[in-house]
Amino acid sequence: MSLRTYLAATARILTQLRADRRTLVLISVVPSVLLTLLYFVYVDSAGGDVLFNRVAVSMMAILPMTMMFLVTSIAMLRERTSGTLERLWTTPTYRADLLFGYATAFSATAVVQILVLCAVGAWGLDVEVEAAWGWVVLVGLLDAFVGIALGLIVSAFARSEFQAVQFVPVVIIPQLFLCGLLVPRDQLPRALEVVGGVLPMSWGIDVVDELRTVADPSGDLTRNLVYLLCFGLVALVLAALTVPRRTR
Repeated sequence: MSLRTYLAATARILTQLRADRRTLVLISVVPSVLLTLLYFVYVDSAGGDVLFNRVAVSMMAILPMTMMFLVTSIAMLRERTSGTLERLWTTPTYRADLLFGYATAFSATAVVQILVLCAVGAWGLDVEVEAAWGWVVLVGLLDAFVGIALGLIVSAFARSEFQAVQFVPVVIIPQLFLCGLLVPRDQLPRALEVVGGVLPMSWGIDVVDELRTVADPSGDLTRNLVYLLCFGLVALVLAALTVPRRTR
C-alpha cells in the first residue's frame, strides 16, 4: 500500500461524489426523510411518542449501515463494469489503496449523513437520549463504516447493479430481524439469539439502546464499539483481497 496512491484514490472518489448530486442526496438526506416518515407513522398512536423514541434511536444505527452498504456496493461495481478498475490496475495502484480510498471517501460523506440524521432527530423530532449525542454520532459512523466494508465485499461477487441490490436481503435484512429491534434477542430461540449476538447490527443496536437509557456509558458499550471497528477493518481487508482485477 502506498500513501500517495491511497490519497490520490481518496481524492478521486471524493471528486466523483461531489459531482454526483443524486448520490449525495441519497446519502445525506434520505435517512432523515425516512426517520421523519417514521415519526408520522407513530405520532397519532397511543403511546406513540415513547415507541417512536425507542425505534428512532435504533434507526441511528440501522439506517447508516443499510444506506452505505447499498450505495458503496453499487458505486464500486459501476467502477468495475465501466472498465475504470482495469485502467487503474495499469497504474501503480494497489488493491488496498483503492479499497481504503473508497472507505475513507464514503466515510467522509457518512459523517455528513450522521450529523444531519442526529440533528433532525434531536432538534426536529424531539428524539431523546440520556447520554451525549456525540456517542450516537460515533456509533452511527462506525455502523456506516461497517456498511461500506460489507458493500465493498459484495461488489466483488456481483456482476451487475441489480445483483448488488439482491444482496440486501442476504446481508442486511437478516441482521434487521435478529438485532433486537423487532423482538428482544433474549426472547428469540436460542440458536437465533446466538447468531444475532455476533452480527454487527446487533452491536450497534446494543450501543444505542444503552445510550438511550443510561447517561454514563458502560464498558459493554466500549466493547461493542471496538467490535464494530474491528469487524469493519477485517471486512475491508477481505474486500481488498477479493476485488477482481478483471471484469467478468
